[in-house]
Amino acid sequence: MKHLVAPSILSANFAYLGDAIQLINDSEADWIHVDVMDGRFVPNITLGPPILTSIRPLTKKTLDVHLMIVEPEKFIDEFKKAGADILSVHIEACPHLHRVVQAIKETGMKAGVAINPHTNINQLEDILPDIDVVCMMSVNPGWGGQKFIPGTINRIKKLKALIKQTNSKALIEIDGGVTMENAHNILKAGADVLIAGNTVFKSTNPKETIASLKHLDVNTIYV
Repeated sequence: MKHLVAPSILSANFAYLGDAIQLINDSEADWIHVDVMDGRFVPNITLGPPILTSIRPLTKKTLDVHLMIVEPEKFIDEFKKAGADILSVHIEACPHLHRVVQAIKETGMKAGVAINPHTNINQLEDILPDIDVVCMMSVNPGWGGQKFIPGTINRIKKLKALIKQTNSKALIEIDGGVTMENAHNILKAGADVLIAGNTVFKSTNPKETIASLKHLDVNTIYV
């Protein structure tokens, strides 16, 4: 499968959010990544269901919603109604993870599990057959613009092996610090989805940047 690109609107100018969505519509991006933060699970506070409801009519692209919140199970139906296609919850925020995953899938959304940089990959083993996406944090969650944690490359490889071992079909998406300089190595390690915020929206030509990310060839050797 060709890898996917999911621009993160966390890095867009919220005063012109409609323009940012149209830019993504006109690009080769596959998904639109939406970060939801509550100021409790992470230090920052961002957008919620009302913004998602406003975005939904503007695009046919997949809305990939990443909940960085406590008690995400309370908001599953709300995000479904707002238009989410994929809903990811943090393993660290869900003591009853299987129950939450099943509740997401019962709405018709695809279910994802996000995992922080310090959390052992093996904790995902039992849930992998039941989920569609693993959102691997490659920075500490809460703020855009952070630098990629180099140890993530080995974590991707370990996760890819675990996915194969459990016969899971889950995609690996990498969230945080993805750049044109490290994207090739991220894909080579086994990632399926590149989430890119500042790399896209701070570039001089966001559509070209998205296209460049989309057309990276993992078989090419970069020196």
